Amino acid sequence: MKNFNKIIMLPLLLLSFTAIDVKAEIKKVAQTGYQFLKVDASARAAAMGGAYTLVGTGASSMFYNPAGLAEQNSSLDLFSNQTMWIADISYLSFGISKVISNVGVFGLSARTANYGDVIGTRVANTSAGFEETGNIGLGAMSVGLAYARKLTDRFWVGGQVNYVSQNLGETLMSSGLQENKTQGLSYDFGTMYYPGLESFRFGMSIRNFSQEFKYEDNSFQLPLTFTIGAALDVTDFLKIIGEDHDLLITFDAVHPRDYTERINVGSEYGFKDMIFLRAGFKFNHDTEGASGGIGINIPIVGLKTRWSYSINDAGDFSPTNRFSVSASF
Repeated sequence: MKNFNKIIMLPLLLLSFTAIDVKAEIKKVAQTGYQFLKVDASARAAAMGGAYTLVGTGASSMFYNPAGLAEQNSSLDLFSNQTMWIADISYLSFGISKVISNVGVFGLSARTANYGDVIGTRVANTSAGFEETGNIGLGAMSVGLAYARKLTDRFWVGGQVNYVSQNLGETLMSSGLQENKTQGLSYDFGTMYYPGLESFRFGMSIRNFSQEFKYEDNSFQLPLTFTIGAALDVTDFLKIIGEDHDLLITFDAVHPRDYTERINVGSEYGFKDMIFLRAGFKFNHDTEGASGGIGINIPIVGLKTRWSYSINDAGDFSPTNRFSVSASF
């Protein structure tokens, strides 16, 4: 069994490293589209600095590492999140996952982007030099189908197929109106491995892998992201603290297609698996930095519900806020 684990893990780790063409001296910006896919889709994850690759379980894991589905303990898990982003942009995320005995865990995820009302203009012979053409309908969405399974008692894998779409309105051309809409498929893949050292685990994820998309003559790629992470509950080694306390520390090394390498770190203190305090930081990020948040688990009519809130630094913009709620049956 140990040899099997080594054989499986070695090529996956090599893939995660060799697929990265590291050129840290060059800032790769404006190389991808569908930027809403990069925004944290969970208040718990956002509060922990986005270091969630080895933390997410159940439905929320589909937005970070689908292998986390395999850690789901309940039969059915529901998750939803609302993000109040900068410039009055908002995002909604939803997920549902179901355990099928002896088969694995299946999940369905969705997220939408609301860019608000944008007024269209065109060049005209007016004092201002332009005239308004009415509101432009903008929006984006992603719907995914995921599956995860424990290959052994220590090694888990998961994958997800997503249908993504984005509408950026219409352009008035000499030949008529040109619709600026793209759609297609993207793929996510992830692993989680417990080497047997208490709760310590490590793994990796690849998100937003796809072919190129195209608006008229301009081609672009989705925000492909490679992440390697690790997580540990340090109270496993501090038995004197007692079972009522937990302190989770998590770390992600992130290689995005459209920026230089980043490091995300996060922490979560839990008391009696009921009240949680969270904090994190994103290093080498263009806008985000420090983050924090709280969480509370409340049993309601036989359901285990989890409520989370986060606030994140957004640089020159006002801090962003997120609210998440999930329930397990």
